[in-house]
Amino acid sequence: MSTSTNDIETISEQRCFDGIQGFYSHQSEACGGLTMRFAVYQPPRAVAGEEVPVVTYLAGLTCNEETFPIKAGAQRMASALGLMLVAPDTSPRGADIAGEDDDWDFGTGAGFYLDATETPWSRHYNMYSYITRDLPAVIATHFPVDMTRQGIFGHSMGGHGALTIHLKNPDTYRSVSAFAPICAPTRVPWGLKAFRGYLGPDESTWRRYDACALIAERPSRARLLIDQGSADPFLDEQLRPELLVEACEAAGQPFELRMQPGYDHSYYFIQTFVEDHLRHHAEALAD
Repeated sequence: MSTSTNDIETISEQRCFDGIQGFYSHQSEACGGLTMRFAVYQPPRAVAGEEVPVVTYLAGLTCNEETFPIKAGAQRMASALGLMLVAPDTSPRGADIAGEDDDWDFGTGAGFYLDATETPWSRHYNMYSYITRDLPAVIATHFPVDMTRQGIFGHSMGGHGALTIHLKNPDTYRSVSAFAPICAPTRVPWGLKAFRGYLGPDESTWRRYDACALIAERPSRARLLIDQGSADPFLDEQLRPELLVEACEAAGQPFELRMQPGYDHSYYFIQTFVEDHLRHHAEALAD
């Protein structure tokens, strides 16, 4: 008996703010048949069978599908607002590629939400297609969602992923926000390492996964909400929000960058402002 990539295995489900926090797995075609894990929070309306808006959260380097549900404290507000929250893993796992576990910022836990073109990464490291194709198909099949009302947000590497995926698919992901995103990966060490490894030496191909470059070419109508901590140790070298501001202002892209005094890169920062982000998405996805 064959297994469809839309079939899921339930790892666990717990009651949470009158909804259900669940963890699941399935086989991903985009990731070369590997088993991918993801989390879903179903608010009470969804548990009752009502189709609700869905917001996908993309986590950062070294994180996985458990990080956001456990650390962000988002379920209470998602319950009140009637939002389904989806949190995928940050990379394929167990691809048996030499060196994939050698560095914390490349390989396992560091998929960068792109489709790799370089061997041996191209067989499994296709997180862009996973997030935009495989995962939505699974969610639409197994959960009561209104797929015409989707949003996306994320943190750090995941903030980069959320911005670029929205900009490439603005009609699908109607709302977008980010915590401390890597704003210009073609110009910072984390991004350069990932892009050279996954995409190869042709820098023209890197622009497809750089939010600043995409905004210059195709600004969206949605307002980008970005929170950035002023005490973030990665601010000046890796995140570079000033470059995003320049790109948005030059292209006429609606945005709001909120510099938060004293906050760092941690989930304490995310906990503090996650309610604002969920309200931002709920408002944009209200109709």
